[in-house]
Amino acid sequence: MSESNIITGQYVRISQTPAGLGSRIVATIIDIFVIFFYLEGLSLLLGIIKIDTGLLGMFLLFYLPTIFYSFLFEVFNNGRSPGKMIMKTRVVKKDGSTPGLGEYFMRWLLQLVDIGFGFIGILVIVTTKNSQRLGDLAAGTMVIQVNNYRKIQVSLDEFTYLERNYRPVYAAAERLTLNQVDVIRRTVDSDYGDDRERRIETLSNKIHSMFDIPNDGIPHEKFLYTLMRDYQHYALELV
Repeated sequence: MSESNIITGQYVRISQTPAGLGSRIVATIIDIFVIFFYLEGLSLLLGIIKIDTGLLGMFLLFYLPTIFYSFLFEVFNNGRSPGKMIMKTRVVKKDGSTPGLGEYFMRWLLQLVDIGFGFIGILVIVTTKNSQRLGDLAAGTMVIQVNNYRKIQVSLDEFTYLERNYRPVYAAAERLTLNQVDVIRRTVDSDYGDDRERRIETLSNKIHSMFDIPNDGIPHEKFLYTLMRDYQHYALELV
């Protein structure tokens, strides 16, 4: 299984291995057994103590935990169901961070589709780069091997982005936020055309004005690239 390389906003590379199809299937089978033994054990216990739970009790004790099994475990157990714990896998966001309630819910919601159309679910997993099922694609998550996650390889990308002796041009780059840098990056990486040149010029002028950067006549696109390069330098200094 190939590694998934992530570059965080602080320009740190994280390498992690997506969980294989086999381990995910085995984890699912284990979870099915856990649900089965829970239902059987609960039925046996209620039979021994002779308690009539009624329809509401049946729903709360039997159906609700079964329906929300994976969602509840992933939310309250750091992205791991019992099956995932045994197989040493875990759900994370594509950037390596912990998913939020919304991402877990989206995975659970589309799990019905993945399981209901098993062949399609398996096909999506084996054909996507990070072995993601439909729920993962929609939620922006992936399932990784926990042992690789704990031995996560973190390395500064100083040789990829900057030379060691690089000197920043614009000190104001240190005051940029991640969101602002992302806007700059998406603007300069956009498709070529008349509109691209206009947006680059507009953004360049706005940054000059916002951060009181003197306009030294440098082309707008080169200015934005230099600004990102300077930001990367300052980000690496802080790591």
